This record gives sequence, C-alpha cells and structure tokens, in this order.
Amino acid sequence: MSTCPRCREPIARSQEYCLACGIRLEAPGATAGGRGGTEWWQRVLLAGVVALAGAAVAVSTTGGNDQRADLTTAVGGFATAPESSTLPSPADGGPTAAADWPAGADGWTIALASYPQIGGRRPAVARAKQARASGLPQVGILDSSSYASLHPGYWVVFSGIYSSEAEATSALESARKASRTAAVRHVVP
Repeated sequence: MSTCPRCREPIARSQEYCLACGIRLEAPGATAGGRGGTEWWQRVLLAGVVALAGAAVAVSTTGGNDQRADLTTAVGGFATAPESSTLPSPADGGPTAAADWPAGADGWTIALASYPQIGGRRPAVARAKQARASGLPQVGILDSSSYASLHPGYWVVFSGIYSSEAEATSALESARKASRTAAVRHVVP
C-alpha cells in the first residue's frame, strides 16, 4: 500500500484512480505519457512505417509506371428491355454474309474476339469468316465506339442477337467450341 499524491489516502498497487479525490494514478512501470512504456508517438511511427512498406510493395507489384489509362464513361438514358421476346434478325445472306446489329436495338450477344481499331478492320473480318465457317449463327462485326455498353476503340466479332442474357448464355457453350474466349455481352446503343 502507498498513498495518493494529492490527498494522502491509502491506495492499492493496481489502483488506477484514488477513491477519495479521483485523481488518476500512475501504474508501476508506466511512463508519464502512456502505459507499458509505449508512448503514442511510437505507435504512430510504427503505423507510418507499416503504411510506407505497404505502399512500396504495391508500387513494386504494379510496375510503378506513371502511365494512366484514359477512363471513358458512357452517359445515356435508362436501358429498356425490347418489346418483343426476340430481336429482329439480320437478313440471312448465307454462311458468308456478315450479320448487322439491328439499328437502335438493345440486346445480348456473344463476343468472340475484340481487335483494336488502330490495327484496322481486316483481322476482325478474318476472324468473322472463321467463325461463320465453324457454323456459328449470325456472325458479324460491331464498332464498339457506337455502343454505350462496350469499351470504345475496338472491332468486336459477335455471334447471335438475343433479347435476354439467358438466351445468350444458353448459346455460349457452342460458341466456346469455336472461340475459347467467347463471352456474353450486353449491347446498348
């Protein structure tokens, strides 16, 4: 037992406050600024070192380059479902004819491949011919810059024109036999 430095009342060793006057008592082995010898600035310094180490790891894993990709946001109205259960199909010109996306139609398709427009349209045309030769239905090429739901600057080789995501998904397995990277895409004008 010892006494309170203010009122001189007896206090126990593990007591944090004086029961008579209410003053906070220093615990044995504690420093004036904190408990257990660790002051607040030491904890802040440790947290800062950990944050800097995390930032260094993040920069090193991403390559640390300052090149930033341009972010383009498509702004448009609300997407609405087509009135009919099936979208109008393109004119069937045989297995070598390219399908055209119906003007102004909102629907779903299977994207077989995408080619940057910088490289020209020729690779997309060649890929579309291969897809038609493998028996995929309604194969065509979209200019992705004309559609709000697609990343601009690409020629997108597609197969099928569907009114719902479920319809497009049901045809995805057969499309993947011709193109393993085939994926269902929503096409919004």
